[in-house]
Amino acid sequence: MAYSDRELIARIVQCEAGGEGENGMKAVASVIMNRVYAPNGEYSRVSQGGSIRNIIFQPGQFDCASEMLFNKYNPQNIYNMTPTDVHYNIADWAMAGNRLNETGECLWYLNPFKPSCSSIFPSNGSGIFHTRLGEHCFYRPTASYSDT
Repeated sequence: MAYSDRELIARIVQCEAGGEGENGMKAVASVIMNRVYAPNGEYSRVSQGGSIRNIIFQPGQFDCASEMLFNKYNPQNIYNMTPTDVHYNIADWAMAGNRLNETGECLWYLNPFKPSCSSIFPSNGSGIFHTRLGEHCFYRPTASYSDT
């Protein structure tokens, strides 16, 4: 099924951060939209001028966008989500140009499954730790990101 951009964001927000409260879900939506409108680097090329679909389905980026992980079925995927009004409201909020101040220009987030966040992510050094919200660490681009 071909979901609309609004539906994709609502589903990925629910899947990736449904247990993180409204700010956690807005943070994920902010990262997605920051990637969509990145002025340079890898995400600028992937979004091809603003494609939410390209960003969400870029291989290896969002576990929830894949039905298979490590050659096993991933039940925690966007196709198994049933977004509610709160998820659609966050999608509308993000698509209207809003961003969560706490995440700034962050392009990455991850759940480290431990109490501390690494100072650099991804491993190529293109992102530096910015903040932690709930269980997720958020990273903003370094100057080297432009070369990705």
